[in-house]
Amino acid sequence: MSFLLIGIVGNGQDKEMPAENSHCLSCHANQTYSFFNEWLEVETKRMMNPFYIIDSTMMAVGVHGTFRCTDCHSADYETYPHNAELKLEPLATCIDCHGGDDTYADYQFDKIEEEFHKSVHFQTSGESFSCSKCHNQHYYQATARNSSKVSEIVTYNNNMCLSCHDNVLKFQTVSSEENPQLSQVHDWLPNQELHFQNVRCIECHTVVVDSFLVSHNILPKEEALRNCNDCHSSNSLLKASLYKYQNLQARSEDGELSNLIRNESYVIGANQNPLMRLLSFIIFGMTLVAIAIHWIFRIVKRK
Repeated sequence: MSFLLIGIVGNGQDKEMPAENSHCLSCHANQTYSFFNEWLEVETKRMMNPFYIIDSTMMAVGVHGTFRCTDCHSADYETYPHNAELKLEPLATCIDCHGGDDTYADYQFDKIEEEFHKSVHFQTSGESFSCSKCHNQHYYQATARNSSKVSEIVTYNNNMCLSCHDNVLKFQTVSSEENPQLSQVHDWLPNQELHFQNVRCIECHTVVVDSFLVSHNILPKEEALRNCNDCHSSNSLLKASLYKYQNLQARSEDGELSNLIRNESYVIGANQNPLMRLLSFIIFGMTLVAIAIHWIFRIVKRK
């Protein structure tokens, strides 16, 4: 089974990237790059390391799309060949820029960092597991806050997890364990593909915190949720996680029946509709009455 999901490209907002970024992207946005080799005194063309190729379109629509490359990277990178020691440059984390800044108070970066420190990722890898392991600074988009579709939120969030957990090379940079076979690990879960398409990994693999839009306390696999009823019920945990965003709740303004029909991520039990439930009880009751009347007439006829 393949777990590769289609990525979300852009959020419909046009952003202008700083002109000076073109110097870096002239190499890093292409599969090949050229430079003058002073040793041989010839123009040389080489293949770009695929891990260093930047999708300039996705970068432009990311939350940092208006940043200069040198806002985060050393200005020494403007010279090529790059100094090899620059690869050891410690990059800024989210909290370095956003921590303690009232401008971003609504995002609760400081509290999210406290919660992340409880997670299995931090407990296992410590400071070497930074925000960028999941949130690519070049491409990150606030999809959960801005998207009007459940399917986009699910796909975007799950791609973050799959970028490591379904990628042997990247997984081995953060773990000494063999890359897990997701289909085998989740062999207990019925309709695996349906679950992966309609709910996020974090629905079962985090501790739900009402004060955060997205929980960052990733649990060890032994503590992951396995009780189907916790999600497939009228008091579903999904109401405190996937369905708690205001932009998603607004989808019900046209009426509950309309919301039920248009829901792209319908979960049995979690998306119960009071009107439909009442109607089903009435139909069921009328069916029982009809059966009872039928049997009564049969008994009367026999007499």
